[in-house]
Amino acid sequence: MKRFTMIVLCWMAAASMAAAQVHFTKNGKISFFSSTPLEDIRADNNQVISIINTSTGELQFSLLNNAFHFKKALMEEHFNDDYIESAKFPKSTFKGTISNPGSVNFNADGTYPVTVSGSLSIHGVTKTVTAPGTITVQSGKISAASKFNIKPKDYNIRIPASVKNNIAETVELTISCRYEKK
Repeated sequence: MKRFTMIVLCWMAAASMAAAQVHFTKNGKISFFSSTPLEDIRADNNQVISIINTSTGELQFSLLNNAFHFKKALMEEHFNDDYIESAKFPKSTFKGTISNPGSVNFNADGTYPVTVSGSLSIHGVTKTVTAPGTITVQSGKISAASKFNIKPKDYNIRIPASVKNNIAETVELTISCRYEKK
């Protein structure tokens, strides 16, 4: 009887995993851009891990903060050591859901506007965010994109007075991911 129960449980677990439509990427891209009259600052991270469940609309992102790259090495050093404090806060994450998953037909080519809401954790601070985005389905492949703004001070990122005019109060985040079926 125990063996039969175990076989049934394994079969049910396998069936539920097969029903879940999980897609992932290990090389998503998140960029940030800060613009002031004195200086524009841009950094890119092409090592973003992301998972999207097309059945539930769940969406997750995780990245290593020290994987952001800048044009100037000194900016990268200051970002990691002084602002984001990568040694103390190595990762940033997002966990949320597509607010309107029924508006996306993951089985039909098209570009679908979505709204995503969830918890964004940066620098040890978690905030609820809601952002617009698009889901694109093309030949069975799924991609996602979004652009929204955050304020470093909301995440306790301290900007020294000596460079306060070089860094914008609001930073633009741009997200782009192409997913593979898991």
